Amino acid sequence: MGMYNPPHPGQVLKELCIEPLGLSITEAAKGLGISRKTLSALLNGRFGISPEMSIRLSKAFGGSAESWLIQQTQYDLWQARQNESHVKVKTFT
Repeated sequence: MGMYNPPHPGQVLKELCIEPLGLSITEAAKGLGISRKTLSALLNGRFGISPEMSIRLSKAFGGSAESWLIQQTQYDLWQARQNESHVKVKTFT
């Protein structure tokens, strides 16, 4: 069963990892080996977590790479289901 309206993983990253450690966006981005612009877009929900990013996050903040990807998948699927009634397909049975 999926979570109801799960938060974007960027919000989770910000609230549970970056803020508690007192990191600036610049410091966190540098530590992750990505640009400040990329991290900012992730934290603001404009980018999703890719497999490579999940490895970076796992190494930097803990948790498994799979857990970061699962968060992204849950968020993406919930978003897609909001428009499910508009998806028209032929049923093959």
